Amino acid sequence: MKRYFFRILFLGWLFLFGAGAAHAQADNLGSVRSALRNGSSRELSQYLAPTIEVGFDGDKQAYNATQAEIVIKDFFSKNSPSNFEFIHQGESKEGIQYAIGRYTGRNGTYRVFVKLKPSRGAPLIDTLDFTKE
Repeated sequence: MKRYFFRILFLGWLFLFGAGAAHAQADNLGSVRSALRNGSSRELSQYLAPTIEVGFDGDKQAYNATQAEIVIKDFFSKNSPSNFEFIHQGESKEGIQYAIGRYTGRNGTYRVFVKLKPSRGAPLIDTLDFTKE
């Protein structure tokens, strides 16, 4: 009986730990979605890796987090959002999270690719790519 109790306790602990990891992923992507929906480069900057690749219509460049925030702020000022939603999200075997979304702004609709890599215990945006549809 004691052995059975400890197995149940152990399995319950594993379940809760796994659910917590999935919840953390959803929280980060939810916060990124909210920042993109609001057109807030300041809010989005909280989730930027120290070095990030930002692309617009195939023109990609690497920036530090501060430069990336300025570039993204400029994009938002020229293309203020009316809507943003993730249409697909997943995770690679290596634990790299990604999401594909649709950003509708003043100057058209963009497909957005976001890649988050684990960094300092929390996934941070490594790649942010906007492609006009």
